[in-house]
Amino acid sequence: MAGRRWGSGAVALMLLLAALMGCGGPSAADRATADVQRLLDRRAAAVVDRDERAYQRTGAGTDFGRLRAVPVADWSYRVTALRRSGDTATADAELRYSVAGYDRAPVTAGRTLRLSRDADGRWSVVDDRPAKKSAQQLWDQGAVRIVRGTHSLVLGVGQSDRSLRGFAELADRAVPAVSDAWGARWSGRVVVLVPKSLEGMAGLLGSPASSYRGIAAVTTGETGAPARAPADRIIVNPDAFALLGSLGEQVVATHETTHVATRARTTAATPLWLSEGFADWVGYRSVGRTPAEAAPELTRAVDQDRLPPALPADEDFGFTGDASRLARAYESGWTACRMIADRWGEARLRAFYRAVGEHDERAGAVEDAMREVLGTTPEAFTEQWRGYLRSQLG
Repeated sequence: MAGRRWGSGAVALMLLLAALMGCGGPSAADRATADVQRLLDRRAAAVVDRDERAYQRTGAGTDFGRLRAVPVADWSYRVTALRRSGDTATADAELRYSVAGYDRAPVTAGRTLRLSRDADGRWSVVDDRPAKKSAQQLWDQGAVRIVRGTHSLVLGVGQSDRSLRGFAELADRAVPAVSDAWGARWSGRVVVLVPKSLEGMAGLLGSPASSYRGIAAVTTGETGAPARAPADRIIVNPDAFALLGSLGEQVVATHETTHVATRARTTAATPLWLSEGFADWVGYRSVGRTPAEAAPELTRAVDQDRLPPALPADEDFGFTGDASRLARAYESGWTACRMIADRWGEARLRAFYRAVGEHDERAGAVEDAMREVLGTTPEAFTEQWRGYLRSQLG
């Protein structure tokens, strides 16, 4: 039988039909991704509903008991990538959750989930952990316990209820003190996370423990954040916090709470000497410490006639640098803010802080705010500040 000859147009038509037929349904990879997404949707619903049995039916991973106390308002996963090998797979996912009564928008965290498929083709979670380069969540470190204060929510791992109540009391005293000093409207509530150790703190921040050794607490949050943003978290280093006296504990709690209150007005234009100095000013505002007691490193420098030539740069606040240099940076920012409050008044200090943060960029922000709010220049201000150090610490 003679072979049939096809014209080029017919060949093109057949290729087109073949391509269309190949696109007629989802690929195996697409089906697997959709199946895993549905699995994680059921898992998320179980967390929100506090349904341990439904959660366990989705597989293993995080022990449900670790999550039970966390007051989540919503919880969802979005699968961003799936790598499959036979009946096992690894999913990259974006976890979004919010804490009821505190977060106005969801917190976002990267997660990596290992999965397996049974003989009936059903996927289940084998492991659920932070994605590479993503910070841990508190429940990754153990069972979460909570204590509610008047103005605070304290969540801890490896801590007693008594210890967590102590942190709630510190936060509850800090909130009205900050409101009185800052004057502006803010949420008036704080979320405090208390891990078991320094290593736990570092895990929550996604950084090496060496970066925070000796640091009692830090506050996380996006500078210049809009009104609808996740609540800041005050993260405690229990190892360093345990070394503080009662006054030091309250100063630290009030300092960190100030960062929460001022976050929306703190932008890329705000130098660290101002944001940290203002937080220290609020922290020390009503505790009765003398300047020499609150600024021992600068007092030593004045006694040795080694006055700093200028206000500290942002890099002077690095946690991994020299401890004395870091202390001088904080004390310098505090004394600068204290001088503004003493010589121009507290209202001007608040106005200066806001004016700096209203700039789009760092360049010119401090200069313009000093001219418009304080009626001075950075050069004149620096000389006044150095003289203030001599008079207050000498």
